[in-house]
Amino acid sequence: YLVGVGRADCTGPVAQVPLMGYANPDQVGGGLLSRLYSRAFIVADPEGSSRVVFVSIDIGMVSQRVRLEVLQRLRSKYGELYRRDNVILSGTHTHSGPGGYFQHTLFWITSKGLVRPALSSIVNGIVKSIDIAHENMKKGRLFINRGTVENSQINRSPFSYLANPESERNRYSSNTDKEMLLLKMVDEDGHELGLISWFAVHPVSMNNSNHLVNSDNVGYASYLFEQEKNKGMLPGEGSFVAAFASSNLGDVSPNTRGPFCANTGESCDNPQSSCPVGGAAMCMAKGPGNDMFESTRIIGQNIYLKAKELYEKASQEVTGPLSSAHQWVNMTSVSVEINTTHTVKTCKPALGHSFAAGTIDGVGAFNFTQGSVEGDPFWDQIRDQLLGEPSNETKACHSPKPILFSTGEMTWPHPWHPDIVDVQIAAIGSLAIVAVPGEFTTMSGRRLREAVKSEFDSHGTQGMNVVIAGLCNVYTHYITTYEEYQVQRYEAASTIYGPHTLSAYIQLYRGLAKAIALNATQELPRGPEPPLFNVTSLTLLPLLSAENAPASKTFGDVLEEVRPEYREREVAEVTFVGANPRNSAENATKHNFLTVERYSDISSSWHVVLNDASWDTRFYWSKGSRGQSNVTIEWHIPAGTEPGVYRLRYFGHYKKRLLFRLITIPFEGSSSAFQIT
Repeated sequence: YLVGVGRADCTGPVAQVPLMGYANPDQVGGGLLSRLYSRAFIVADPEGSSRVVFVSIDIGMVSQRVRLEVLQRLRSKYGELYRRDNVILSGTHTHSGPGGYFQHTLFWITSKGLVRPALSSIVNGIVKSIDIAHENMKKGRLFINRGTVENSQINRSPFSYLANPESERNRYSSNTDKEMLLLKMVDEDGHELGLISWFAVHPVSMNNSNHLVNSDNVGYASYLFEQEKNKGMLPGEGSFVAAFASSNLGDVSPNTRGPFCANTGESCDNPQSSCPVGGAAMCMAKGPGNDMFESTRIIGQNIYLKAKELYEKASQEVTGPLSSAHQWVNMTSVSVEINTTHTVKTCKPALGHSFAAGTIDGVGAFNFTQGSVEGDPFWDQIRDQLLGEPSNETKACHSPKPILFSTGEMTWPHPWHPDIVDVQIAAIGSLAIVAVPGEFTTMSGRRLREAVKSEFDSHGTQGMNVVIAGLCNVYTHYITTYEEYQVQRYEAASTIYGPHTLSAYIQLYRGLAKAIALNATQELPRGPEPPLFNVTSLTLLPLLSAENAPASKTFGDVLEEVRPEYREREVAEVTFVGANPRNSAENATKHNFLTVERYSDISSSWHVVLNDASWDTRFYWSKGSRGQSNVTIEWHIPAGTEPGVYRLRYFGHYKKRLLFRLITIPFEGSSSAFQIT
């Protein structure tokens, strides 16, 4: 094959934009723990005529808006080379990235609308990572390996899982998929290029009290692998690209100690995930660490170590043709043949009451409980007044789900949920990447993989390695099995196209697999193209305005100085007169908020040893009154740090009024030098 890899920053605004994932409007960005990246991989046949592009992006999910804008940009740049059928965009599902990159109204509620700078940085980052991969294509080889990851996940809806048939459950040793599938890429001389790992776990080690933008546990795994291979480079630099992509993680949590009542400390592992005192709002899952930062590192390290072992031992070469199949499908009315006599249908999208409960990884706001198959008259009344009552048809279609939001019947100012959804499979030799538009639960994913594999088998393509890539192309929430749907916990309440959603997807993906196996992908109907809504920016974000430094101070001045001396495992901390970090995101494509620098006696100069992409640094922004704000930079000094003289630097931009317009002015600040002993 010809192989190319690329990585580009897609972090966007790290302040004031709500973070996407927990749907908690109070969880607004207030700084940076680690940068977000788009990682692109292109595989082409030696003539370069057929290609497959897989992109894993450190964002909550790929939205329809992101996908459509990326495809537009690729078409104008590359013509018909990179298209809807051969480009897969997959979100890692971190819950700590900026939101606001959606065109459907539901997602505006918790993201303060459509935030153009957030959307643009994601689209630009994806396109740039593909550009870099495209420019770096060289002859290469691919190897595949698989293995088991231990101590890194639990099923967060075990009572739903138990609703699946016993005969089916008995075929599996666990209620989560513990297998990691890894694709290793080297050039023809054996030089390492990169890897993609697929593993099913929610990147929610960082909980909904976090305000620092970061890529969570899987992002930390990427960071460790890339730091290991790009020796001597700063984080985010170097040619080796390691993507830790999402899979069927719907009911899979990294918070391995399970759910406990925050107030009493007792377990709340019950069908309602509810506590005797304080109800569901008190039931939270705990990770393996002492705090969320440590839990993120422990889970990320587990995933990284398994990937490293699989990478080093990968010997099964991937060979064979490249092909891809894609369709747009109106998911609101798919007819599914269950058997020869029985046909069922999917529904217009709707969310159930338990959607508002959230999960043990992030509870909802109003003490809704999971597993409610009855509506609540109080909330139903409010909903009917504000948003309108669901139609009888939609109620019947979604039964036994009590509908909270009938999003498929809500169209102001734009539709609240997508009707038209992407289904897509890309085959690289013996590897079939099944790109799914949401979060399949463990058992849903198993059924889908099995169906796709048997479809390949029955049309003469034996021995395919089928992997699910999650959160691709458009976000449609969750996909549970029919049996799990009956229990109506969070994942089922969020299965928006009704109880037969999974059956419909299995039927559709079987069709794609068959087309690939029979070399008939050209004959697949394209389906109805999704609309690109005419909305460029519509946001409740505060406007950027002129900023001030306190009296007798200027931007970048130190307010609280570092100590003169630190030891390893301590935290060096400095506070500056700061300015809104959004100014920087809107002014510079590649902005670094901070550096850690070490003094070299030999050259009598300072050398950058860490940047803001490092997981050992934290950048906090806090807004004060009268246009003032502070920035605090922390360096959590790791064990093994070389002794010597160091300093922390801050780089920002402030807004100043000049006559009748605002101009943006760059500035910087530095701590005093300090010693590490």
